[in-house]
Amino acid sequence: MSPFANLINGAWVDGDSVSTNRNPSNPADIIGEYSRASAAQVTQAITAAHAAWPAWAATNPVERGAILDRVGTALAAQAERLGTLLSREEGKTLVEGRAEVMRAAQIFKFFAAETQRLTGEVVASVRPGIEIEITREPVGVIGVITPWNFPMAIPAWKIAPALAYGNCVLFKPADLVPASAWELARLLTEAGIPAGVFNLVMGRGAVVGPTLLADARVNAISFTGSTTTGAGIAAEAAKRFAKLQLEMGGKNPLVVLDDADLDVAVEAALQGSFYSTGQRCTASSRLIVTEGIHDRFVKALAARMQSLVVGDALDPASQIGPVVDQAQLDQDIAYIGIGQAEGARLHCGGLALDRTSGGYFLTPALFTEAHNSMRICQEEIFGPIAAVIRARDYDEALSVANSTAFGLSAGICTTSLKHASHFRRHAQAGMVMVNLSTAGVDFHVPFGGRKGSSFGPREQGRYAAEFYTSVKTSYICP
Repeated sequence: MSPFANLINGAWVDGDSVSTNRNPSNPADIIGEYSRASAAQVTQAITAAHAAWPAWAATNPVERGAILDRVGTALAAQAERLGTLLSREEGKTLVEGRAEVMRAAQIFKFFAAETQRLTGEVVASVRPGIEIEITREPVGVIGVITPWNFPMAIPAWKIAPALAYGNCVLFKPADLVPASAWELARLLTEAGIPAGVFNLVMGRGAVVGPTLLADARVNAISFTGSTTTGAGIAAEAAKRFAKLQLEMGGKNPLVVLDDADLDVAVEAALQGSFYSTGQRCTASSRLIVTEGIHDRFVKALAARMQSLVVGDALDPASQIGPVVDQAQLDQDIAYIGIGQAEGARLHCGGLALDRTSGGYFLTPALFTEAHNSMRICQEEIFGPIAAVIRARDYDEALSVANSTAFGLSAGICTTSLKHASHFRRHAQAGMVMVNLSTAGVDFHVPFGGRKGSSFGPREQGRYAAEFYTSVKTSYICP
């Protein structure tokens, strides 16, 4: 089959090698061959974006908004086909795949409207006769590097605001999920994006990443991925003072207090820990449960876990799809062994399923008798694995929840307004959920965390302007 090409300066360009995109539910199912850009081609894309930026930044915001709106409309109209493709290449269930495409559509629609809402300020000077105007301007050329777990939504919430505010984009998707990225590039070209304004450079991070990071014409980098990779990007970007936005790992706590509604708590834990195969940075991987409800909660959660249907992502009956590839499956299984070696009890699940398709299936795993110092409670596993940590009371539960290097999302299940309010104020996380799953956020509000989870301005919603624009203060003497 002919490889799907990169998009450079408005033209579809073959790379110097290809990657084979396989279905994790059935690795024999080849989705396509996708071109990998060479370092020289990445440089060509940077040159094109740099040249296109002045004209794009000066474009009427209504024109920019119309292009984004057309992309949003096309995504919504093709949600069935694109959602199925997403599920086929990443392993999300069909319901989740379609929902992700619709979320991408909503994001493009939101930022289409935001093109006409970028405001400034006029303030009085302390000096007589002087006027001060505060405005926002586009940053320039943005390097966008995205992960494999949300191959449509995460690119959308980076690319849409970048373009809305007048920046040009170099998009490097994860090598595991090029199909969704290629389709997004196709929709942008069909919507009328000018040549050079948006460029797709697929391929290995070891080739594309260093080129983006080293070139001074790339004014900013927005990255979502592992904390280790993010730290490396930060170190390189700092050498030339590039603007930086990092979204990295999480080890998110869900606190369940004695007074919680048991059914609500179990559903929040089930959704947060295991749906999307646990492959979410916002997943509830630590379930911190107080003494009075602990045993009932574990029993009820284990029973619900047993009813989950693990299977082919394209089977409408499946509730949990495969993990993304063999390497991720191996890592998940290794952590199950680590947890057992540390003394935690594998209460249920954690079995690799041998299916005729050869897919990478793992039953959701629940550990009990875990302690917060264990590796399974401190390191991001990125799989359908959760550990229950027993706590004496609310105060201990809050302390355990905050005892992590991460700070993305935190949740609490309680009927106490006192504890809910205290937790909202004192949980060391960028997002707090009360009687809800730690995973699942709206598209029009800020997304991001603290500590080792995030660095730089927030993503999504109107707060995206903090990263994708630069503030200018002008003094005028009439």
